[in-house]
Amino acid sequence: MADDPVVGNPTYMADIRHFFRPEDVQHMGDRGIPIGSYEDLKANATRVLAVTAPPNAYMPPDETGKWTQNRWQTFLNWINTKYPEGAGTSGTGTPVEGPPPDRVRRNIADLGTDELALLTTAFQGLMDRDPTDPNGYLVLAGIHGRPPPIYCLHHEDRYAPWHRAYLRVFEDQLRTVPDCENVTLPYWDLTTPLPEVLQQPPLDSYTLPVAVPGIPDGYQTSRFTPEQIASNFADYGVNADLARSVVQSKWGESGGNGYQRYSIQAHDSGHGSIGPTMRVQEVAAYDPVFWFFHCNLDRLWLKWQRDVQATTLTPFLATMTPNHQMWFAPPLNVMKPWEDNPTSDQTIDFGIAYEDPAEGGLVLENRVGSIDALRSFAIKSSTPVSVRVKDINRINIPGSFVVNLLADGEPVRKQFFFQPNDPGDCPGCVTNPLVNITFDVDQDEIVDRKLEIQVDVPGLADDDKRF
Repeated sequence: MADDPVVGNPTYMADIRHFFRPEDVQHMGDRGIPIGSYEDLKANATRVLAVTAPPNAYMPPDETGKWTQNRWQTFLNWINTKYPEGAGTSGTGTPVEGPPPDRVRRNIADLGTDELALLTTAFQGLMDRDPTDPNGYLVLAGIHGRPPPIYCLHHEDRYAPWHRAYLRVFEDQLRTVPDCENVTLPYWDLTTPLPEVLQQPPLDSYTLPVAVPGIPDGYQTSRFTPEQIASNFADYGVNADLARSVVQSKWGESGGNGYQRYSIQAHDSGHGSIGPTMRVQEVAAYDPVFWFFHCNLDRLWLKWQRDVQATTLTPFLATMTPNHQMWFAPPLNVMKPWEDNPTSDQTIDFGIAYEDPAEGGLVLENRVGSIDALRSFAIKSSTPVSVRVKDINRINIPGSFVVNLLADGEPVRKQFFFQPNDPGDCPGCVTNPLVNITFDVDQDEIVDRKLEIQVDVPGLADDDKRF
């Protein structure tokens, strides 16, 4: 820190949050001074300023962590400029510092013939296991939805951690198939067509070998054609949402703003785009494409972590509000069915990397919160308008559904919402029964037009599916 420059106009996301190490957050927290989020640090900024003042600071507690005069001055400048939150600064996309990852996942389009053969051998090995084997395909895929209880988490902060853990559990079992000990799950880049290998056995479909409660006997997974999938991705804006997700500074929330809003929108609409099986939560994971689809979402989450410099827990929590941070501390960090391991906080630095071209220099944005009223601002005519449909009671809708935004009766935007067929039996759904859907719309598409909402449930008969 000897060469710390003084920053005249620092912001929390770009500068200040990086001043605090995990031990600093713990040290102050033990003294009743929380500083691990923007809101907490803003409330306690003058106390932090007092205890970090050189040359007689007692925080940080160790000599190597003591602040320089320049760092302290930068922190004072942040206070004097009214605590601007700002936006994050993009990382370089270089590997995370620390222990090397124990596995690196690749783009399925880059795998050679022998590698693809090994991957299909691993999947077939799991599919051939006894239906009662807890490490066989039927049981592992069933964790996501059937038979009850429903373990998978959606539309909440542990959604991404739960699915990251799920991918690793599944991948670990692929590696137990003879001669497949080094197999990793590749990802399907959704900006490219459905890979040919996913259209061939055993990755094109799966037939349940025994009856499972709530699922028809002999159920076989199904998908739309590759052309229809690509068309659906475009209609739902799946890749546009993914592109927006990775340039957010803040974690945010489902149905609100920030990384989670766009990532979860893309997740839900991606499920709805791929086919009859993937759009039904109870059976989605039986379709082999589920694993490659979710691997891509996990790749982009890790990319976001790299770019906002949040690849370990403390800086990751700094992208959240305090009420969101509680899901990453005991006892709320537990994710069933794995109980104590892995917990949601353990997935932030999980020993996994992706072979992915580096993309430094991204311009990040902060779409969480409001503009300080003390500052002047303007809204351009080209600025998209956020149209939010609030408090949809999901419990009354039997299964995944599509929310359509209409202007003068014409479709303008649509989003898919992914949920169980019986949301009243899902603990997560019952805990969060009212959901929001937010559309970003160009102003000229809706100004002076009558706006309406239409809800369709694809799983119902034609006469009953429209609300």
